[in-house]
Amino acid sequence: MTTLIDTVDALDDPLSLPTRPPAVGVLMARPTYFDVQYVINPYMEGNIGNVDQALAMAQWQRLHDVYVSLGYEVHVIDGVEGLPDLVFIANQSFPAQMPDGSWAVVMSRMRSAHRRDEVPVVEAWYANRNAHTLRLADPEEEFEGCGDCRWHPDRKLIYGGYGFRTQRHSLLDLARVLQTPVVPLRLTDPGFYHLDTCLSPLTETAALVVEEAFEPEGLALLQRAFPDLIAVPVEEARHGFATNGNCPDSKHFVVHYDNPVTIAAVKRLGIEVIEVDTSEFLKSGGSVFCMTMMLP
Repeated sequence: MTTLIDTVDALDDPLSLPTRPPAVGVLMARPTYFDVQYVINPYMEGNIGNVDQALAMAQWQRLHDVYVSLGYEVHVIDGVEGLPDLVFIANQSFPAQMPDGSWAVVMSRMRSAHRRDEVPVVEAWYANRNAHTLRLADPEEEFEGCGDCRWHPDRKLIYGGYGFRTQRHSLLDLARVLQTPVVPLRLTDPGFYHLDTCLSPLTETAALVVEEAFEPEGLALLQRAFPDLIAVPVEEARHGFATNGNCPDSKHFVVHYDNPVTIAAVKRLGIEVIEVDTSEFLKSGGSVFCMTMMLP
């Protein structure tokens, strides 16, 4: 099926779908030039020039070291002057395996002109590693990679957020390009402008969600897809980016430390929680998942 699945009746049990191999590596971008230099989301308001860059580098390094400790090979793109948000490496691309098993990457078209020059930097990194890079058919389609698209853990099913950054039509194009069904989810709260700020898949049956960020139809789709759908307190999601954590292997959940209710809920699933401090990056509207690209 290479279409959008936007009704509960059309959504098969994800466990019946083909499996997807686990990620084997992590891509990160060093925050050498990270700062808040403009305002393109609500979190940036009042934070221009307010980043402690030495502390940001230390926080980034801690996250880097966590992935190394979990056994991942971590690849690093150097920072580029003039691209302060390059560190949010989830946004510029969406990697996938093609039906023939080859590695392909769908490149983004960022909504904000401030961020569009990040894409060729990341595309060059992929090209140097022999990944097949793709673009959606319409060059004007806005699409922000893993910021708005999340894989169902271990399954060939994609959840796609739209409404603030990514366009709905680009999700249909993504389904066609990757020969993979996409569940479109319209985002309704500008504080949750990317899907990775309000949905965090944990295992094949469990996920964290900010219920206030979705329409009733979207929430019903997520309830169908994840029998253990855990509602995150909106204040933890908004102020601690609880749903921007990353569960790379269904065993460990890496998340900003200041989220006690969410962390307790994840631990009850038997998942080990690794708490990190991403306070400097919250000033720009990003946290753990935003700074992480899982590689096939």
